[in-house]
Amino acid sequence: MHVIVIGAGQAGSSCVAKLRNGGFEGQITLIGAETVPPYQRPPLSKAYLMGDMALERMFLRPESFYSDHDITLRMGTRVEAIDPAAQTVTVPGEVLHYDQLVLTTGSDPRRLPAAIGGTLDGVCTVRDLLDVDSMAPRFTKDARVLIVGGGYIGLEAAAVASKLGLRVTLVEMADRILQRVASPQTSDYFRALHTRHGVDIREGVGLDRLLGEGAVSGARLTDGSEIEVDFVIVGVGIAPASALAETAGLTMDNGIMVDTHGRTSDPHIWAAGDCASFPYRGTRIRLESVPNAIDQAEVVAENIMGADKEYGARPWFWSDQYDVKLQIAGLNVGYDRVVTRDGGTAVSFWYYLGDQLLAVDAANDPRAYMIGKRLIEAGKSADPAVVADASADLKSLLQP
Repeated sequence: MHVIVIGAGQAGSSCVAKLRNGGFEGQITLIGAETVPPYQRPPLSKAYLMGDMALERMFLRPESFYSDHDITLRMGTRVEAIDPAAQTVTVPGEVLHYDQLVLTTGSDPRRLPAAIGGTLDGVCTVRDLLDVDSMAPRFTKDARVLIVGGGYIGLEAAAVASKLGLRVTLVEMADRILQRVASPQTSDYFRALHTRHGVDIREGVGLDRLLGEGAVSGARLTDGSEIEVDFVIVGVGIAPASALAETAGLTMDNGIMVDTHGRTSDPHIWAAGDCASFPYRGTRIRLESVPNAIDQAEVVAENIMGADKEYGARPWFWSDQYDVKLQIAGLNVGYDRVVTRDGGTAVSFWYYLGDQLLAVDAANDPRAYMIGKRLIEAGKSADPAVVADASADLKSLLQP
């Protein structure tokens, strides 16, 4: 049996490793568009950009792991087409046959339209090694950077730029930063954090257009103001990299639609990670996170080996900004109130729908995160009075 995995990121690397470590003896091929072995993406825009982490330290596994485990690693290779009927994958100059195909193609950053200056030199995105290597020389003290988008991507970029001494302006078209993903309380916390570090945050203000001849030199905002910039970082979200699957005729639903086992509408094709949408508590979601990429890809690998296992997502995320580590457990969709637990340097925000705990945002508060995560995964709630009392022992919430 030949298993081909397209997409050499966290999910792809996890899938092939699980296959081989789980006793799969067939042929395995991992195909990636980038020229380096699979690596961690989160440090790219933080430790790597700041020069605190070498590229080799970001590799998910030593390069020798793949050859040692008889995994064919084809880097610098773009897949041109998938033919589900023939069970083939076309790469430049070659057609490969598969028995089982796994799509771990990840996601692509949303870009600004060319009509408003999105293709000017100096307009950057933060998604892969090439992106970060190309923008790194621009991070010089007192350089003026405009960050478009007040989600976690934009805020993390703002934190690194500020720490390196750049002059940072961040614009968010919505009424507040993090509006799509977090409560007003969490937004307030991070707005204050960035303001203390000198970031100029402008909410309810969008980008009208970028200015410049060939290279970006300024920006006109929707409130009519103009600012001078040396470069721009675009952090306006990501979209599932599902074009190959769509062209191949697979069913789409906010990405590649898979069932509870990770199988697509084609019985020989699977998908995992950012590109895949899957059933979750009566709805369908797509999770953009490292833990999801690992866990879902490993379930797919087990199912290829005959496990017949359902994927039970346990959503959790993190974000590092300055000296704050934000850890998020659960999904806050549909919450109707937020309870704040303020312990000074440790702060957490607990999301409820009625009496049911949905999610926790914990800033420098690992205890709140871990307890909230255990409760959410067990389907239990938390007494809001205990949560709000910073002197109360959160461990009491775990008692039967």
